[in-house]
Amino acid sequence: MFLKSLTFAITTAAALAATTADAKTRLRLANALSEDHPTSTALKQFADEVDDRTDGEVTIRLFLNGVLGSEREVLEQLQNGAVDITRVNAGNLENFAPIFKAFTLPYIFKSEDHFYRVMSGPVADQVYNATKDSGFTGLTFFDSGARSFYTSDRAIETPDDLKGEKIRVMDSNSSIRMVEMMGGTPTPMPYGEIYTSLQQGVIDGAENNVTALTIGRHGEVAKYYSADEHLRIPDFLVISNSAMDKLTDEQQQIVKEAAVHATESFRGIWDEAISQARSEAEDMGVTFVEPDQAPFREKVMPLLNEYRDNPDFGDLLNQILATD
Repeated sequence: MFLKSLTFAITTAAALAATTADAKTRLRLANALSEDHPTSTALKQFADEVDDRTDGEVTIRLFLNGVLGSEREVLEQLQNGAVDITRVNAGNLENFAPIFKAFTLPYIFKSEDHFYRVMSGPVADQVYNATKDSGFTGLTFFDSGARSFYTSDRAIETPDDLKGEKIRVMDSNSSIRMVEMMGGTPTPMPYGEIYTSLQQGVIDGAENNVTALTIGRHGEVAKYYSADEHLRIPDFLVISNSAMDKLTDEQQQIVKEAAVHATESFRGIWDEAISQARSEAEDMGVTFVEPDQAPFREKVMPLLNEYRDNPDFGDLLNQILATD
């Protein structure tokens, strides 16, 4: 009788322990960027804060370095439940909500400070909820850096300097038109082909943030970086609706707050990374120039004016441009 009671007690305790373990929510977060990228550092802080503030009831496992696939592939996994949270560039969200196309237009942000003011304001809620019908919503944003021109043969100090220059751009209609309007010859190609194409003279330059010179080693073959800062496309941290539904109201609030805290920390981490990348690029022999941005802005203003009345994202564009 005693052994039966003991066996029952042990079985019951084990069942309760299993139930308690099952009650904990484990979420999978995918990031295509490398483990040492500033965004990954911020996401680690995000996961740690959620774990700490929920006393381990909600844990987030990070899958970095693109081990779960490209950004687009991970978005599909987000929709089918294989992934719960991911960091994704605004450009890859266009197919889910056309409103994100506004972020791929040149010079919609006046500066880094303007970018953070806009993205921390009413614009955020508007775009975070734009993909809700697609199965996921936004939690926060990250700065993916200001994109500028870098070239192998000469510095780009005015739009006239782009004439005759073959510039690698993202395979995006707005990026192609932007370079055309500035006077250059846009050449879409995969990122992985830039180094060799610069080296062999297939292209004369490309455009990206400063880290492309160091992480991508483009500074070995492109010796001029012109900080015209024509694009600043945000990244977003998104969570599936089904993952959010697993959380209590209190846990949902913690996740949202931890995401915002990660963005606040990220800004300092990113600025430091950009400063370090510039220093490393200068050691590689890259010359940095600070051109007057006004002539570049003037060249693409017809493009912005054209999209002000766009039914999908014109209102958002006007709201961004009107923000001081």
